[in-house]
Amino acid sequence: MITNIFIHPSTFFILGALLLPLLKKIKLDKIFLIAIPIIAMIQINFLPASFGVCEYLGFKLTFGKVDKLTYVFLHVFTLMSLIGCLYSMHVKDTGHHVAGLLYVGASLGVTLAGDYVTIFIFWELMAFASTFLIWYRRKKQSIEAGFRYLLVHMVGGLILLAGIFLRYKNIHDLSFTRIDVHAAGLAEYLIMIGFMLNAAVPPIHAWLPDAYPEATVAGAVFMCAFTTKTAVYVLARAFPGFEVLAILGAIMTIYGVAYAVIENDARRILAYHIVSQVGYMVCGVGIGTEMAINGACAHAYAHIIYKALLFMGAGSVLEMTGRSKLNELGGLYKYMPYALIFTVIGGISISGFPLTSGFVSKSMIVAAAGEHHRVGLMIMLLIASVGTFLSVGIKMPYFIWFGNKESDIQPKDPPWNMNVAMFIAAFICFFLGVYPDYLYKMLPYAVNYHPYTSYHLSESMQILAFTGFGFYLMVNKLKPDPKINLDVDWFYRKGTIAFMWLAKKPIAIVNDWVNEVYKTVGLKLTMSLAHAFSWFDKEGIDWTIDGAAENVVCGGGYLRNIQTGKIQHYIGGAVVLLFIVLAVIIF
Repeated sequence: MITNIFIHPSTFFILGALLLPLLKKIKLDKIFLIAIPIIAMIQINFLPASFGVCEYLGFKLTFGKVDKLTYVFLHVFTLMSLIGCLYSMHVKDTGHHVAGLLYVGASLGVTLAGDYVTIFIFWELMAFASTFLIWYRRKKQSIEAGFRYLLVHMVGGLILLAGIFLRYKNIHDLSFTRIDVHAAGLAEYLIMIGFMLNAAVPPIHAWLPDAYPEATVAGAVFMCAFTTKTAVYVLARAFPGFEVLAILGAIMTIYGVAYAVIENDARRILAYHIVSQVGYMVCGVGIGTEMAINGACAHAYAHIIYKALLFMGAGSVLEMTGRSKLNELGGLYKYMPYALIFTVIGGISISGFPLTSGFVSKSMIVAAAGEHHRVGLMIMLLIASVGTFLSVGIKMPYFIWFGNKESDIQPKDPPWNMNVAMFIAAFICFFLGVYPDYLYKMLPYAVNYHPYTSYHLSESMQILAFTGFGFYLMVNKLKPDPKINLDVDWFYRKGTIAFMWLAKKPIAIVNDWVNEVYKTVGLKLTMSLAHAFSWFDKEGIDWTIDGAAENVVCGGGYLRNIQTGKIQHYIGGAVVLLFIVLAVIIF
């Protein structure tokens, strides 16, 4: 029985995805594509604390559980869905829009889930739907990357499911609540690994820079916002204060920018920066204080917007030129000025410039590390800030729009809907930077943090200035080269090659030998047994059953012959039978 019935925000997206092909026939698909996120944005403000609670197969399922931690992610997810749908309005493939809506709906389902079964259902739907955002690019590399993406997430889902089973076996409760760091066992760490895979925590991160650059232009905008941030949410909900997350998160920040600095493809640069920026959030969750959790949530909110803006800018270039590699671009400032402006705004936001969203969110995590006396973590986070500005704030815009050469193409600015979506995201980046209290009021805990202090301003400007000066000195060294940078996915790619060789050679040889043995020995033995059973069936079973049936038929015929229809004969027969019975009894 379902109690506290209320419309789940995911319903709008999932139902809209199912109806979209029909709506396209009556030319209402674009209207509904924008209306669905707007309705969801309004509706999340009226959600009760708990709804959609039901009993199923003895399990208590909770489809809606809302608190301040939930709300901040619901708010940015629905806002991002509006920006993403607006950016992708020009896409003609209805299936692409269906996948996008299902993806958003699944992310909202994970965010609102109050138990592990519900989380797992939406978790897998999220992986399945997002795979099509890669496949819809319809290139060989995209198809292959999509399969790798799906297989990796299937493995992560199985690890998560194993942890859920073990946890239920141990405590007989599937409620999705905070886990005590001192009581965590194998089950809890398996669940954490399943969540960490979606957060792209090294060394299980390579699926992200492998898949995101191969997605469609609009698909990458959706993907950069939801998968890793839902993972941050569930980690913040279940695993705050776990030291391993603080350490791995700090490593992520350095790891991501190190690869971003040497990358050539614009969308691979941004993909590696997702790893780096999510590292700040994971580190904040691992520190586990109220300030750190607030910082992780605030940075997730800000990151979703400015990272989407950067992917929209790079995607606009790809959409209009068909290119995304820096060594193939340059001089586009003459032809795509709006995309240039919006991308630069995203770049300074991710770099933490004052008056932008990155300045008021990222610094909260650094301050939390300082309050917690984690000097090593602080240093790693600050070093990552240098790499961020170097690679995304300067290198990527410089070589796309300026560079050392004039581009051999003369593209136009992208369609109006793409520019409007980028304008909205750029406005939010400045709005949050100028008015941080709007964001701070949504955070889970009371905020006692002021980003615009003289120390923070001085520190940030020094880091940015020296990074810019360093780029000026090393610009020739940072010139992009058309090369492939190996990551840990090399191991499972080579492992796949080894597996395919094993399947084609030794296993295939053994299989052929078994087939030959079966043909020469097994098949003859099988046929002999078949003949024996056939003979037994005909001569044994059929003779017995058919003979019994024949005797019954003959007996029936005999009885029919002795039936005269005269009552005196029947009475006489009965008397004779009675004398026979008496004789047997007496003698």
